[in-house]
Amino acid sequence: MSGHSKWSSIKHKKGAADAKRGQLFTKLAKAITVAAKEGGGDPDANPALATAIQKARDESMPKANIERAIDRGTGEGPDAVVVERIQFEGYGPGGTAVLVEALTDNRNRTSAEVRHAFTRHGGSLGEPGSVAWMFETHGVVVVDGEKYGEDDLIGAIDAGASDVVEEEGRLRVLAEPSDLTAVKEAIAADGIEIESVNLTTEPKNTVEVAESEAGGLMKMLDAIEEQDDVNEVYANFDIPDEVLERIAG
Repeated sequence: MSGHSKWSSIKHKKGAADAKRGQLFTKLAKAITVAAKEGGGDPDANPALATAIQKARDESMPKANIERAIDRGTGEGPDAVVVERIQFEGYGPGGTAVLVEALTDNRNRTSAEVRHAFTRHGGSLGEPGSVAWMFETHGVVVVDGEKYGEDDLIGAIDAGASDVVEEEGRLRVLAEPSDLTAVKEAIAADGIEIESVNLTTEPKNTVEVAESEAGGLMKMLDAIEEQDDVNEVYANFDIPDEVLERIAG
């Protein structure tokens, strides 16, 4: 699990990451709409849409809201809006690289808000391409590592999976995003129960951040995530769990 994922998990357990329900649903709906716009309205053929829908379901977003968001993206909804995906790259305390995905109908507004969140907490925005190369996006199929072993996933490898990683009692089957659907179908065809399927962006390498700078970095990342138009934030920091626990209070 990446450092940023650990931080999000710790905050969630402590109740510090609970956004207002309306704001959260708005972000989830934007992600669904853009995914449907870019890859079509069929989640079985559109991994990004499947991931966005699953996140919405995990937060108990009503089915009707999900369907309306898909319709907006495919142009079938009566309240269609123009929302686009834009990416920001920058740096945070401790020399960390930060990648921000935003979904917006107003580039200028979003750029100003994200820039302010960076600079207010000791970070800075970079030029396009400055840090994106430090991250990579994978398709991930997760299965129960207690029930299945790597030998059970030969069909997934044959279908295009690039690696199988054991993590916290689960097996994460990695694949290129374009191969994710084929890999998922191969695993299901072998009778293996799938826990989740999604797309994830992770750093290729991490940077150790001193405890003296960790608090400022977390405040910056939180401030960025709180922006209405921000959908995802990725960072390549490495901070011990006990330090993250202390920061979260």
